Amino acid sequence: MSGTSGDADDVVRFWQRLGLPGIIDVHTHFMPERVLSKVWAYFDSAGPLTGMEWPIAYRQDEDERLALLRSFGVLRFTSMLYPHKAGMAAWLNGWAADFARRVPDCLHTATFFPEEGVDRYVREAVEAGARVFKSHLQVGAYDANDPLLEPVWGLLAEAGIPVVMHCGSGPAPGRHTGPEPVGRLLARHPRLPLIVAHMGMPEYAEFLALAETYREVRLDTTMAFTDFTEGFSPFPPDGRGRLAALGDRILLGTDFPNIPYPYAHQLHALERLELGDDWLRAVCHGNASALFGPGRPPSPGRPFSQGIHRNG
Repeated sequence: MSGTSGDADDVVRFWQRLGLPGIIDVHTHFMPERVLSKVWAYFDSAGPLTGMEWPIAYRQDEDERLALLRSFGVLRFTSMLYPHKAGMAAWLNGWAADFARRVPDCLHTATFFPEEGVDRYVREAVEAGARVFKSHLQVGAYDANDPLLEPVWGLLAEAGIPVVMHCGSGPAPGRHTGPEPVGRLLARHPRLPLIVAHMGMPEYAEFLALAETYREVRLDTTMAFTDFTEGFSPFPPDGRGRLAALGDRILLGTDFPNIPYPYAHQLHALERLELGDDWLRAVCHGNASALFGPGRPPSPGRPFSQGIHRNG
């Protein structure tokens, strides 16, 4: 499966109907090509962290993937990347900083791992302009409460820089996933701007409770509510009222390009929750715009793919 002009038309119709200038996606993956190739190979093999068939919908080269996002009308996006062992994070951060310089509509993304020197290279990333961090407790197989990370959490809480964290136990549990370790982290750092990836699946209710307890906790929609995910980790119907009440802290995320269905399906999955157009406008643009800035729509008469710049 690959992206087509029909994909773009479907996405653009969605946000135009809502009267938005475009959408902001806080959970997209751009990585060094050799790293991304290994990630795709893992999905192809149905490895133990996925455990199911998972075809990659947008298996194009980097330039084509960027063009696709822009044709969809994605104003801001991220380069979510993460280490699976010590010694990788600083190198990944160097690549991501260069990527953000090359691709100004991408929010400068960084990552970390519990290792000696982590506080130093995280501070360097912050000073270099990182806007968002990625923490992957499942792939990294580390505890968010590792003492080596304590200065990192303090720094990010003080700087107000969000961390997108894969901390739920889906699609397969990790040694340190689940709401309990994250709750202990937030008890020490209640002002940490934490974005729970994938709505915390499958522990949706528990992570919604953390958002209800801590004002700086948000959740991204990545793969949640889609037909694919509902087949193995359905969102509880009685949770919709809580989604509505937390409407200012739910952010659009998709996992592009590593998704097994068209990009627009994530948007239509949100639409069929029937929480209203105001909720959709907040989730798909307003909430992330307040957090990161809105990005700029294309100038009149210019192709959309050429008209996106860093928010001034």
